[in-house]
Amino acid sequence: MISKLSDDIVLHPEKRTFPPFSLERLLRSVFDPTDGCKICVLIDLENTDLIKDFAFMDEEGLEVQKNAYKHFYLSLKEGVMNDLGMTGGEMFTFKPTYGSNLDLQDECWNTDGEQLSLDKDIYSHYDIILCISTWSATAPLTAKCKEFGFRGATLHGVNDVILNSGLAVDYDEVSADAEKIRLAMTKADSVEIDFTLEDGRVLTAWLGLDGQEAQKSHGLCRGKTPDVANLPAGEVYFVPIDARGQFPMKYEDGTLGVLEVVDRCIVSSTLIEGRQSTIDAHNERLKDDPMTGTLGELGFGTQVLPVSLSDIQDEKVLGTCHLATGRDDHLGGDIVPSMFKKHENSTHDDILFAPHKTPNFDISEVRMNRGGTQEIIIQHFRPSEYILNAARGIVPVEA
Repeated sequence: MISKLSDDIVLHPEKRTFPPFSLERLLRSVFDPTDGCKICVLIDLENTDLIKDFAFMDEEGLEVQKNAYKHFYLSLKEGVMNDLGMTGGEMFTFKPTYGSNLDLQDECWNTDGEQLSLDKDIYSHYDIILCISTWSATAPLTAKCKEFGFRGATLHGVNDVILNSGLAVDYDEVSADAEKIRLAMTKADSVEIDFTLEDGRVLTAWLGLDGQEAQKSHGLCRGKTPDVANLPAGEVYFVPIDARGQFPMKYEDGTLGVLEVVDRCIVSSTLIEGRQSTIDAHNERLKDDPMTGTLGELGFGTQVLPVSLSDIQDEKVLGTCHLATGRDDHLGGDIVPSMFKKHENSTHDDILFAPHKTPNFDISEVRMNRGGTQEIIIQHFRPSEYILNAARGIVPVEA
């Protein structure tokens, strides 16, 4: 819990120590009760034949899938299931989606190499589903859990750092911290983010929130209500009602651009440095399918965690924030896959702003406007005193 950590560790999370990863502790914390639940593990493989007899374990790469086998499947079979009163423990694979939160194909395969159906053989037969994949499957599994009644967790991109930090924490504490920060930000009217570029320019993005209740990703998926936790968890988020202004974007190839936002949508990108062809490709995509530029999320990290070089954890770090484009139906928003021109465009893509991810520009300040007052939330990638005091229970937290 943040209140138990020193100021030095809060501001330098790489110094924090964690207990060893324990699957039993994680499952008990996230899914209590577990007794009587049937559980399985889902992974994605480009060559689905490699699921037979776990042949993928002998292949090069596939770190995420190998971690799923070593730390989840084997642990379940070697005693965790019995200790938690669970059954099942099988592993299945599906074909990669090649995009964040794209819907999964229904075909899947078991470790005997037999083809099955996710709808008929998995979603309808298991109480708890752990999806440990290359690309996030939170949105599609959130929709499926409501249809079929299971609980689950998505853990895409799991690496050793995540196992030994973001998945080794006490999720009751994570939930408590997220709730304190959620209350400090809920019912916000708007948020303004100032980005300072290396050339001294300051870009400002304004996001209208219309006084909505802030939501939290806190990792707890307890009781019998169908739900899917995205792990590691620890963030407060909103679904923007409106947005305008500018913000910088660092593309995968390192190209930097300025994105222009009008009426909640990114309408164009302009080159700062790098490849003009990258900017042109983005502009062509926005022109061809404008829904790909719609802003569907504004999120703030609430955990003290080390950098993992995987956005699933790094966007949960206190002092960072992220925007996301595309579908937001799994967050309670109104952007659904059918609104996109092509299925492969209906992704939910996070744009993370963090020192290691975007060293070419600074989040100089994030301001929250609520009920006629203004509070600073972040300064220079560090949580403000307002947020730290809220997490420590020092200040009133709701308007």
